Amino acid sequence: MILLNPKQHKRPYPDERSRDIMLKTIDFFERKGLARVKEDDRTFKWYADFLEFQKQERLFATLLTPAAYGDGDCRWDTWRNCEFNEILAFYGLHYWYTWQVSILGLGPIWMAENEALKRRAAKLIHEGAIFAFGLSEKEHGADVYSTEMRLDPDGENGYKANGSKYYIGNGNEAEMVSVFGKFADSGDYVFFNANYRHKKYELVKNVVNSQSYVSEFALRGYPVPESEILSRGQYAWDCALNTVNIGKYNLGWASIGICTHAMYEAIKHAANRTLYGMKVTDFPHVKQLFTDAYARLVAMKLFALRAADYMRVASPEDRRYLLYNPVVKMKVTTQGEEVINLMWDVIAAKGFEKDMYFEMAARDIRALPKLEGTVHVNIALIVKFMPNYFFNPKAFPEVAQQNEPRNDDFLFNQGPTRGLGAIQFHDYAAAYDGYDLPNVNVFKKQIALFKESLMAAPPSKDQQKDIDLLLSIGELFTLVVYGQLVLENARIYDIGDDLVDQIFDFMVRDFSKFALQVLGKPSSTPEQVEYCRKMIMKPEFDADRYNRVWTQQVLPLKDAYEMNP
Repeated sequence: MILLNPKQHKRPYPDERSRDIMLKTIDFFERKGLARVKEDDRTFKWYADFLEFQKQERLFATLLTPAAYGDGDCRWDTWRNCEFNEILAFYGLHYWYTWQVSILGLGPIWMAENEALKRRAAKLIHEGAIFAFGLSEKEHGADVYSTEMRLDPDGENGYKANGSKYYIGNGNEAEMVSVFGKFADSGDYVFFNANYRHKKYELVKNVVNSQSYVSEFALRGYPVPESEILSRGQYAWDCALNTVNIGKYNLGWASIGICTHAMYEAIKHAANRTLYGMKVTDFPHVKQLFTDAYARLVAMKLFALRAADYMRVASPEDRRYLLYNPVVKMKVTTQGEEVINLMWDVIAAKGFEKDMYFEMAARDIRALPKLEGTVHVNIALIVKFMPNYFFNPKAFPEVAQQNEPRNDDFLFNQGPTRGLGAIQFHDYAAAYDGYDLPNVNVFKKQIALFKESLMAAPPSKDQQKDIDLLLSIGELFTLVVYGQLVLENARIYDIGDDLVDQIFDFMVRDFSKFALQVLGKPSSTPEQVEYCRKMIMKPEFDADRYNRVWTQQVLPLKDAYEMNP
């Protein structure tokens, strides 16, 4: 089964240390039990027990230290990190969050020009330290162009940092905070290191009501000698964006972990409840809701796994992952919301109860599409790739599953962030042409019409400034990319035709939904409206296929997993 089941965790790992990390982490949470997880969540208790556990077991040290800076089992292995992402989020977003923001904080360090700070980070993470990424600001959010953090010359070949940062996870206990700012005299960008223990580091507050600590901190005359500079100028800017490329991809994995746990709990509850003389799971609409949620969740995981393959083969000549990553950040996380909504419609008021994991899931799943800024930030990036994706493909060697135990060197040596519009992709049609299934074929027709519309009735210059219209067009494009990688990975994971066609049942419906949105926009032209009318199609329903997916794959989840109390 492709979904995580901690009590039947028999996945193959390339080495014993990787298996040991995953199994010990599962054991930590199962011994802790759901009641204590929920109690800590309700009381906003800092997860010191988890941080002590990861320190003792050297989890972050093993997983987040590049091979050149750690011992024999240390490496930055995206494949392995995906597994850990999923497990942490399965048990609670807060545990995932302290890991996630440590990843972001380490990004500018491992990319740094300062070797001494890299060595310091390696020592600290070995001792159990956590890290933070000081990028966002209260007035500007993630608008890094407008950062107001300044380094003023101190007259002694060093600097004084002045400014504040906002929404900074781990800012309360991070031994190294990678702070982004500008040199006051030149205006050049800079990353420098700060430490929460320093008297000039003012921890203002936790800006959320949460077990996680999402800090506002201020630096007032904080001394920054040259030795604490991580990077400067254009390279500092590139480090900021490349860190986001590496780290924010993990948001999709948090959604996958949360939805998987919530699904086990929701279907178990529904299958053991009788209403009007029937099992709740015998109602036709309940079957549909759970089947749709399951198909969407499997698709989320297939896409995120395949995107990791492209991250791991990336090079200066192959940057396709720069499209697939924002799709994970945007599409996988919003699909997570949809999965929770579908199941919530079944379990209804039960989803509010304080002893249910689902109560946390329903709250936390909303955060993930927002932690990257917003969905439209990612769609604005995604549409930059659309011309080359559709009209200028390039031949690449076929990418196999990338689960080898190796360090992902390129991620910390990505180079300039310019030239996104020049990135080319392999022909998406190959993945679609490899399947001859009813709903895949309907989806192919929708794609063909969309592509034709981009040639025959493309957005005008004025329409290209209409963000509202472009967001819906971007959703259509995203679905094409999403379906492509889902199909590529369905072959690798031997996902049967029944489930693949069930996945494309919802893909056809979603494509129709976004085509209708474009049709309804005030600025859409009559030609564009006509194309959108043609794109609105109905999926092919096959009762036998649907019933097989329900009885063989979805309903058995009712007895598959329950967390220790």
